[in-house]
Amino acid sequence: MRRARVGRVDLIGGGPGPADLMTVRAYRLLMAADVVIADRLGPFEELRNELPPHVEIIDVGKRPGHHPVPQHEIDALLVDRALAGQRVVRLKGGDPFVLGRGGEEVLACEAAGVPVSVTPGVSSAISVPQAAGIPVTHRGVASGVHIVNGHGELTASSLASMADPSVTTVILMGVASLPRLAASAVSHGVSGDTPVAIVENGHTERQRTIRSTLARAAEDAASAQLVNPAVIVIGEVARAGLLLPTPAMIAESIT
Repeated sequence: MRRARVGRVDLIGGGPGPADLMTVRAYRLLMAADVVIADRLGPFEELRNELPPHVEIIDVGKRPGHHPVPQHEIDALLVDRALAGQRVVRLKGGDPFVLGRGGEEVLACEAAGVPVSVTPGVSSAISVPQAAGIPVTHRGVASGVHIVNGHGELTASSLASMADPSVTTVILMGVASLPRLAASAVSHGVSGDTPVAIVENGHTERQRTIRSTLARAAEDAASAQLVNPAVIVIGEVARAGLLLPTPAMIAESIT
């Protein structure tokens, strides 16, 4: 008897949300899939109706406080569908290897003998600040970027990046943890006057930016009723008016 052919898994980065910010390769792989296992963030809702009718869609998206499909079950889905001979696309927001647990999914596929490849995506760590006119690096202002998982504790390297005026610190998944993270940084000697920008719903019609300082960021975010998804930028590049004029600057130029 002939052994059934093994399918494959493609991890693709969907970017920050709009479908036209996906790569051409990611879009092509998505349209060629038999099964799409999709996260909540990214361009999937915009592209759902473009998929061929036969494609099976499995929603494994996580929401704050609600993780309906544990990671080990996602890994098993990838492997089981591929071993059944299907072409599986794992669609993730941003980039699969930037706090996206893509490495774990690659390891699960390799352990099961399933062919797997990764297609990069535009990370929200860079693209969401950019949408608000914030460059994560800027000549003469910041020459490095430090990306932090907001769910964890601040490490020595994260505290050092926040204290270094030449480094931009970007916190992903940090809305709920902002009071704790900001208080920890200030208590470890990071200046409370360090500029902070929080970009909510980047690259959507609901995008807004909250400008603050490290000492006041948690209070200002609460007053503005900030919600996920949002990217927190800490450092001199977050200072208002670096690239885009502030409303006060516009008024001054008119008068």
